[in-house]
Amino acid sequence: MESPKVNPYLAVAIGVVAVSTSAILVKVSSAPSGVIAFYRLFFSVLLMLPIFLLKHVSELRLITKQDWLLSGVSGVFLAFHFILWFESLNYTSVASSTVLVTLQPLFAFIGTYLFFKEKLSFKAVLSGIIAIAGSVIISWGDFKISGSALFGDILALIACGLVTVYLLFGQAVRKRMSLITYTFIVYGISSITLFFYVLATGGPFFSFPASDWVYFVLLALIPTLLGHTLFNWSVKWLSTSVISMAILFEPVGATLLAFYLLGETVIWTQVAGGLVVIAGITLFLVDERQIKNRAEIKSVSG
Repeated sequence: MESPKVNPYLAVAIGVVAVSTSAILVKVSSAPSGVIAFYRLFFSVLLMLPIFLLKHVSELRLITKQDWLLSGVSGVFLAFHFILWFESLNYTSVASSTVLVTLQPLFAFIGTYLFFKEKLSFKAVLSGIIAIAGSVIISWGDFKISGSALFGDILALIACGLVTVYLLFGQAVRKRMSLITYTFIVYGISSITLFFYVLATGGPFFSFPASDWVYFVLLALIPTLLGHTLFNWSVKWLSTSVISMAILFEPVGATLLAFYLLGETVIWTQVAGGLVVIAGITLFLVDERQIKNRAEIKSVSG
């Protein structure tokens, strides 16, 4: 495998900052969840179309049936991840929703072990527990064991499981497909899935204020094309577990943005939890890097 031109860990860090804007843009939009998700991915596909047609369309004939199937499943899971997560923001706070939707190591640790036989060190498991504990602390003062907030929390947790499956399938396919081609196909399939979802649920496609259209475009540009595309690029060199751990930083960024832009209250548990999350992420990434370095040294010496 060729060496990346950009440090994949730096790419993941930029991607996390980008996706932290997602919950804010969804929260301020007046459109239904399915419609927001549809336009987010539809505009992403439109923006990618010229590059795909000019440089990558010839790759389509090289894609195997298995990779088409895996990409299709990945796209459908991504579509319903967005539907459920965006819907959760109608019932619970940005802090609670982003905390639950980014608890992906709970799913990714199991998935990478079952499907890719990746071994996890004691430090990796410990760092995951620390980061997850930090995520819980962030939202401790915000969780409400009551109707609407609990329903929103459940939706966000299911959305977390769906996006982890999306990343796991991506890890399998991205090693055999270019970034642009894989992303274009997955986003395209997600857009088609969301189109029929909105159609089936009777949602409107138009008649939104001008501000909503701005939010749709920003969702396509920042958290999708910049954020998720960087994750898809990085997954060629990094494990899904690494990316999932880094994404745990998203609640910190989203909570800060919600405080400054939406006036949502930030309490001490969210600050303390953010520091714990960062500590867990740092421990995991350092351990992952050490394991990789030892493997490279062993490969050279062996």
